[in-house]
Amino acid sequence: MLKCILLLLSEYYYKIISERIKEIREKTEPHCVQVSLQKITDFTNEILKDYEEVSKSRTDTLVITDDAKSAEMLLEEKQYVVILYHEGNRQQCFPAVRYGIEDLFQLEYSSLEEVYLRLAGLPWEILKTKRLLVRESTLEDVDEFYRIYREPSITRYMEGLYEDRDEEMEYMKSYIDQIYGFYGYGLWTVILKESGRIIGRAGLSVREGCENPELGFLIDALYQGQGYGYEVCSGILKYAWEELKFEKIQALVDERNMVSIRLMKKLGFAFEKDVTLNGQDYRLYIKKLLTE
Repeated sequence: MLKCILLLLSEYYYKIISERIKEIREKTEPHCVQVSLQKITDFTNEILKDYEEVSKSRTDTLVITDDAKSAEMLLEEKQYVVILYHEGNRQQCFPAVRYGIEDLFQLEYSSLEEVYLRLAGLPWEILKTKRLLVRESTLEDVDEFYRIYREPSITRYMEGLYEDRDEEMEYMKSYIDQIYGFYGYGLWTVILKESGRIIGRAGLSVREGCENPELGFLIDALYQGQGYGYEVCSGILKYAWEELKFEKIQALVDERNMVSIRLMKKLGFAFEKDVTLNGQDYRLYIKKLLTE
């Protein structure tokens, strides 16, 4: 959990930030996140000393710095580092940090928290419905997925998991890094809020050769027939419009899958055409989110 944001800044930008630090703290205080401002006076272990004094646990801290040498030192110490770009450091060559920002005052707290979670390898919480929580999948979810996929009906109209668990784990690692990390969305884990039990997967994906993001879902056979599919898909469509700004969502359904076809109609999808992809026949449905 993010508990501290350390602004480790050069003298040039330290003065700019110090005069407006209250604006930044007003965004983080409701989330119980401390903001500390430190000036870089040299490039020795004093930097790390200051850092230790600010944070009891380095894994709870996001460091924002505008100095290349400081960033390099912190990265070597396995810290979570974000670069602050401004007119005073354009000539510096920065190390291989994953994220950078330019206007700290315009940045919302949620963006900083999302960056921290990504760097820490922690899942983003995507949305909540009345009964469900949807979050990014983790490696710890894989065993539950195998439990769900053991029911033959689950893979009647869709692909299953790798037979080799190690292969599935490697696939999930890549998925988290490359799909969540690049697109910011994907296929997520569906959880019952009341019990914390994983009951399925649902989300949005990009299918090669298609222009619109695709809705996909599956619900554990033990929990089917209770409205969870409609509930989670409705939440995802709302998220797709409000947060991701998508205008259209597609769904590809096997013509024999009457349960999913009825659900698509209930969700407001309209039949577009029959298509064949990779030798598989589907019915293509489109949902225009602009009408929501």
